Amino acid sequence: MDEEILQIADKDKEKGFRCLIERYQEPLYWHVRRMLPGHDDAEDVLQETFLRAYKHWGSFKGSSKLSTWLYKIATNEALRFLEKNKHTLLPLDDLERVPEVEWQDNEADAESAERLVILQKAIRQLPERQRLVFNLRYYDELDYADISEILETQVETLKTNFFYAKENIKKYIQKYYDERI
Repeated sequence: MDEEILQIADKDKEKGFRCLIERYQEPLYWHVRRMLPGHDDAEDVLQETFLRAYKHWGSFKGSSKLSTWLYKIATNEALRFLEKNKHTLLPLDDLERVPEVEWQDNEADAESAERLVILQKAIRQLPERQRLVFNLRYYDELDYADISEILETQVETLKTNFFYAKENIKKYIQKYYDERI
């Protein structure tokens, strides 16, 4: 898919870039959304990401994957946004305010939603670096080599961050259920 986008862009930059946006808009949105406190912020950062990618399109040499290049831009834009606006991630209490959903009396759906909220709380309490590595690896399903390129960090360090992120999530979830008993 990336090869096709690059081939199209070689012939028609505008058309190639539209293809790039179509391909990466949703995954990049969710990537930055997990880093930022709200939808509007994520939309703003996503727009900045694509603007920066468009401006620097000529500097993409193909030495890395197109996806890696875009994730790096998106990650840097989100971190820049957080620094500039001094936002913190959602307070844990905000995760309590999950929209009411009609579960059609399906207890399994309600339990699944509860587990999802608990997982999100656990992820939010991770140190920033662990949270970022966890999201890139688990949700974005990127391999360590790509994450290494995006974050400019050694693979072994990333593996350590991911390991500790999983351990901290397990501890949080275990503590949550222990307190309910």
